[in-house]
Amino acid sequence: MPRLTLALALVLTLAAPASAAEGTPRPRARELGIAALIGGTPGALDAITDVPGVEVGHATVIHGSGPRVRGQGPARTGVTVVHPRGKASMDPVFAAWFTLNGNGEMTGTTWIQESGFLEGPVAITNTNSVGVVRDAILEWQVARPGLQPWGLPVVGETWDGSLNDIDGFHVKPSHAIAALDAAAGGPVAEGNVGGGTGMICHRFKGGIGTASRVVEVAGASYTLGVLVQCNYGRRPDLRVAGVPVGEAIPDLLPCLAAGGRSPMEPEAPACEATPPTSVDRGEDAGSIIAVVATDAPLLPHQLKRIATRVSLGLGRAGGMGANSSGDIFVAFSTANPGAALAPKTAPVQMIPNGAINPLFHATVQATEEAIVNALLAAETMDGADGLRVHALPHDRLLAALKAANRLP
Repeated sequence: MPRLTLALALVLTLAAPASAAEGTPRPRARELGIAALIGGTPGALDAITDVPGVEVGHATVIHGSGPRVRGQGPARTGVTVVHPRGKASMDPVFAAWFTLNGNGEMTGTTWIQESGFLEGPVAITNTNSVGVVRDAILEWQVARPGLQPWGLPVVGETWDGSLNDIDGFHVKPSHAIAALDAAAGGPVAEGNVGGGTGMICHRFKGGIGTASRVVEVAGASYTLGVLVQCNYGRRPDLRVAGVPVGEAIPDLLPCLAAGGRSPMEPEAPACEATPPTSVDRGEDAGSIIAVVATDAPLLPHQLKRIATRVSLGLGRAGGMGANSSGDIFVAFSTANPGAALAPKTAPVQMIPNGAINPLFHATVQATEEAIVNALLAAETMDGADGLRVHALPHDRLLAALKAANRLP
């Protein structure tokens, strides 16, 4: 099938770290010294895949330019998938979910809440493609003997309708299956990839970001990683390591290139006419999905507490959980393998609640850095109707941190 073959090739390409057009890797928060300001100790990859067994895959859909024509494009969208124990495993993980504000969707969460288990991958896509990705996961599962014969797939979304012809339904089952099949450990592509392809964060180009922390708990070392799809926020609210970066960079707001007109961004000025000190007075709209993974032995009620702490990392970055925002988070633990499949009583381990604070800290820190990494990796994008969304300029970000005496 040519479409599937093409999608698989694309996902395999995206398994490497995101790079600039000339092939030079864009520095992440750790390389720029920002992770140290946020706090904690990152893992070797500073990614959710630092948690052993976790695999991530992307399928990215980009084609067309100019005015949107429903069903034809331009398309700027995709799918991102996280396998808790890797795509070959049929062993569920303890899990929980939390919603800070519910103007969004994540399927399968009622069963997570009821059972305490996540029984397959987590996928993230655009708002209008939740159904097709959910169905594709079922198709993928039933074709593999040993995986659950039925399922309630977990699929979250954020809205990419400003840059993407979202009503054209460009995400197909082949894209979701390609992401599922090609998911791997190792470095995770960030920015304009997978489900994050068409996303906007604090009015800069957003998308996929990830980070991790290693902590000592009760005499043992554990890893916690976070992956976000970042698509929320007003510019003035953006904070990086406590510095009001959004106020320091009030320009570079979305604009219209080549005489475009966007019904989704009716007040966007022409790019050549954008004043250098324009101020974003728009509504705090948009959403964020977060996936938290850890190898620490936590039970579902404790993972609910972990998922809740994502809100604090989001708040440190400038997210307010606005009325129109879908802020939905899922957390899982890869510890206690076999507990869900045990034929009789299953012995399980858990960290005592009195020792859990380092994992709370790790969640907050990794969430904040994952958002920053999404912004750092994303590149300027022209999308539907000529809308241009600018990348966060690294030099001006660093200048703002230096002006605040946070960097030398």
